[in-house]
Amino acid sequence: MGKVVALMDDLFFQMKLAETAKQLGVELKVATNSDALLGLMESGPRLVIVDLNARSAPIQTIEKLRLTSKNVRVVGFLSHVQQDLAVQAQAAGCDEVMPRSSFTQNLAAILSVAKD
Repeated sequence: MGKVVALMDDLFFQMKLAETAKQLGVELKVATNSDALLGLMESGPRLVIVDLNARSAPIQTIEKLRLTSKNVRVVGFLSHVQQDLAVQAQAAGCDEVMPRSSFTQNLAAILSVAKD
């Protein structure tokens, strides 16, 4: 079973992500803050998803994550008008940054990357 960890505090989006992961047979763990996400990294996920609009310092979380987990794929999503935030996320170590609409539309394909 593939492993995905996510940083997000939007409950609606957490449920959408969890439902899609369940349908694909992908194990998903969601953290609502930086410390919790970094703790979940011990499970050796194949993919990290970050809501760049989370209230828990997502850019700093990505920077901390990259200090210990250099090879895991990190995908961030945000509002399509937040170009400055997208640049910050990429500089922090995000492999891919996409608008929330694209992320939602391609969620199954994104999660499928983590499958065994």
